[in-house]
Amino acid sequence: MAVSALELRPRNAVALLDAALRLSSRSAGVWALTLPGGAAVVAAMLYLAESARMGWPLAVPSLLLTLAWFLRGVGQGAASHYVQALLLGTQGEPSAWASLRAALGRMPALFIAVTYLLGLNTLLVLVTGGLGYLLLSAHGVGYAAMMQGRGSPLNLYGVCSRLLGPARGTAVWVRALMGVQVLAFFNLHIALNFLLMLGRKLVGVDLTFAERFASLDNGQWLLFLAATTFALFEPVRAAVATLLLVDGRVRQEGLDLLASVQQLPARNVGRPLPSPGASRDAAVLAVALGLGLLAATPARAAEAAEPLAPSEARQRLTEVAAACEAATPEDAAELYAPLDALGPQEAVKLDRFVRRVERLAYDVEDCDEARAVLLRGLATLGATVDAQAKADARAAAARAKDILARPEFAQAAPKAEKETPEAPVPPESPGWWRRFIDWLGELLKKLFEPAREAPRQEPGTPLVTGASAANVLVVVLVTLTLAVLGVVLLRALNRRKPGEGDEGVQVSTVDASTLAGDAHHALSRPPEGWAHLADELAARGAYREAVRSLYLALLSRLHRDGAILYDETLSNWDYLHQFRGRAEWKAPFRELTRRFDFAWYGNEPVGVDGYRAFRTLTEPLLAAPPRPEVAGA
Repeated sequence: MAVSALELRPRNAVALLDAALRLSSRSAGVWALTLPGGAAVVAAMLYLAESARMGWPLAVPSLLLTLAWFLRGVGQGAASHYVQALLLGTQGEPSAWASLRAALGRMPALFIAVTYLLGLNTLLVLVTGGLGYLLLSAHGVGYAAMMQGRGSPLNLYGVCSRLLGPARGTAVWVRALMGVQVLAFFNLHIALNFLLMLGRKLVGVDLTFAERFASLDNGQWLLFLAATTFALFEPVRAAVATLLLVDGRVRQEGLDLLASVQQLPARNVGRPLPSPGASRDAAVLAVALGLGLLAATPARAAEAAEPLAPSEARQRLTEVAAACEAATPEDAAELYAPLDALGPQEAVKLDRFVRRVERLAYDVEDCDEARAVLLRGLATLGATVDAQAKADARAAAARAKDILARPEFAQAAPKAEKETPEAPVPPESPGWWRRFIDWLGELLKKLFEPAREAPRQEPGTPLVTGASAANVLVVVLVTLTLAVLGVVLLRALNRRKPGEGDEGVQVSTVDASTLAGDAHHALSRPPEGWAHLADELAARGAYREAVRSLYLALLSRLHRDGAILYDETLSNWDYLHQFRGRAEWKAPFRELTRRFDFAWYGNEPVGVDGYRAFRTLTEPLLAAPPRPEVAGA
């Protein structure tokens, strides 16, 4: 999946983010390298938040979050290496294990980068209020830069700025576009709530407490959504960082202009095929333009001095390389080999390239930059010559194929009886991920496949077959059964006992003497007894038990008032759904039910203030006089 030279061109922020999303969605290796670290960060953050809420010691949760963050840094480095191998590699599909081993080999540098980036981002957010985090975004490619080993991790921002070059402005816009995570945050909230609704409606599972937890007014749910969204965008961050570095290299080295030159059509006037001389001229032109791009200086109409010969240029470049320790004499002989292919027409460009390298080495005394320009230019020169040689070879092969396709070179077809079928090559067995995707696709296809059209009736076949008669009989039997059940149900609903009339719902009570030994039954005590027990428990400091006693007093009062029908098999929210009491009581009853569930079932700590607030909400419902019709009954 290596990127062709024809695709090397500067891209804007939208195109880079779109390419990163596409690459992340199509590559399982990026997910395999980033999801473990993202999941560890999510789990550690939830554990730390729960420990802070419950008042537990924070030493162990903080240590786990630190280790998870370092694990995330190693995963980001491995994913960046994997994406770079996927884009620029030439050995086929890269291996996630190889990228992980490469990240482990650079683990000290990655750990320093994790600490550096965390401190720098925290400082930018606190000092500039988040504005500096958006404007200073070159360090966003820190993990990818460390995997390339181009500089010291202690000067990470400078290394990232130098590698990005003109692409630093694009990095700012890419970071601004990463605000799309806010949309992913709300979409994740909507999707999870939709799944809970399906589970309650279709499967019939009681998910009331889960639906209450998955609410935007719950801080822990917001933290879970934020951490999960952050983890889901981890592959996109690794892909964007690597693409930004590739874009910066394209802009600095002019590889996009070189690719455009390679796309220029060869001039062909009056001849069906190019001659070898024309091919050599095109190759020389491409090499000359490549050297001109590497020199990165504006072309002039003529040079005042006599251009250098290739041998003299080779000697002077060797002296510069020796002075700057760029290469050994043995390596230099191999690197300067492409210079021998240049002709006198390209000597001017070669002369400018040599003078620029000498100026950097001798005048500016910047051996690092001179060495980098020299090695990069010679490497690009060799790649350009090789690419042109391959193009000439492909043209020669196409010409030979056209010649052999003429009738005089046609071969007689072999006899059929002597044909020996080739042994079929067994297909390569797909991986487990591909098998799972194929199985899931077939399953979805079967589920959503439209019904097949009925076969056309052939002439001479009977209109009524045994299968159609059986289907009609089944439909008739099912219809009759439903009709009988409907009649029975209507008779049962219309049957009334004498004296019932329209007096309303009769409340059946249970003798308190039979429930006196059951401390968990709300009807085992009168409302006043439960309220008195709650005050005693609160005086001893047992506020959670006191809240439970007040809630049982409320259930006992509502049952005696006819507002609910108490049953141990029902949940608290079932009582709220079947509430038939006074309209002004329903809102405080809902609030008391919510507070009781969080205090008793959610293990939320309850203090004296919480008990007093619960007692204040319960008091009007317990002290209100009973309804006249219930009192008369």
